[in-house]
Amino acid sequence: MSAVYINSVACISVQDTLNENFFENLQPQKSFQVLKAIEPNYKEFIPPAMSRRMSKTVKMSSVASQYALKEAGIENPDAIIVGTGMGCSQDSEKFLKNVIDNNEEFLTPTFFIQSTHNTVAGQIALGLQCHAYNFTYVNTSSSLEFSMLDAKLQINDDEAENVLVGSTDEQTDRTMELYKLNNTIKKEENLPVEYLNSKTEGVIWGEGASFFVLGKDKTENSYAQLRDIQIINKSELAETQQFVGDFLAKNNLKNDEIDAVILGYSGDSESDVYYQKASQLFLDSSLLYYKHLSGEFNTASGFSTFMACHILKRQEIPEVMEINSVKKEEIKNILLYNHLGGNDHSLVLLEKA
Repeated sequence: MSAVYINSVACISVQDTLNENFFENLQPQKSFQVLKAIEPNYKEFIPPAMSRRMSKTVKMSSVASQYALKEAGIENPDAIIVGTGMGCSQDSEKFLKNVIDNNEEFLTPTFFIQSTHNTVAGQIALGLQCHAYNFTYVNTSSSLEFSMLDAKLQINDDEAENVLVGSTDEQTDRTMELYKLNNTIKKEENLPVEYLNSKTEGVIWGEGASFFVLGKDKTENSYAQLRDIQIINKSELAETQQFVGDFLAKNNLKNDEIDAVILGYSGDSESDVYYQKASQLFLDSSLLYYKHLSGEFNTASGFSTFMACHILKRQEIPEVMEINSVKKEEIKNILLYNHLGGNDHSLVLLEKA
């Protein structure tokens, strides 16, 4: 199979990741139940008349995709693939509220049309006038990984040379209320969160959009090579090390050849045990975490992929992400491990381009 390179990255998140100096100014967020993304001035990117009709996730994705395409020097990709867990939930809530308020009569179809999960990929294509392959994956916490896997297959099968891949999720007031009621979100009395040694259930919820251009050819600006992806829906805790070990063996790598491991510690005591189990395999690797910077959400792995690409390109690790003190002279291979609440486990292997 031919190599697949990540040639550009862009991210809108709880951190100021559109700012060139974001790498040195990462701020941990441990004291709020819900974290809001730092949004750009949309007027600079989207005509106001269009922006008013767009939900937050569509606007974030439109801007992040523009940044990614511009950095890659591509006007029209050969495919657009987006992963999302919740889709355009703001418009979904608005539509359902209209149904209730109007007793299911005289409904305007706008919110319904814009509430479908594939609205994001569709809006990006409309903006670019791109008629190429357009697909959306809705697979909770592995939505981005499925999107990247599809892009990798498209490139390996010579169906595409450059693919725009993205992940995006937004918050809505009602959903956040429900998450607090069912303890998905941490109770206020359990804040601030000690991410690595949490004794309580629940997470801090975030949001964001991350976009990447995957290409067949390596460029001067390439961040990483996308080596491999593995996804599994369910896994017993006792099977974690075998899941990781088999993945490395498949890629002819030994544990000590992984220079950094980015783990999705979320502060949820019940599900973080998977990361503790996996980390025992990598005593000679730099162990990192990131959800204290991004919050937990369905496509939070987009933020970790964005950070991994920058770490590989810059050959430095932000101190705020470090779990242990191991430092390698060269960072060549990075392994990303993520799941959401103990389900939909994914492994992504990135190599220095």
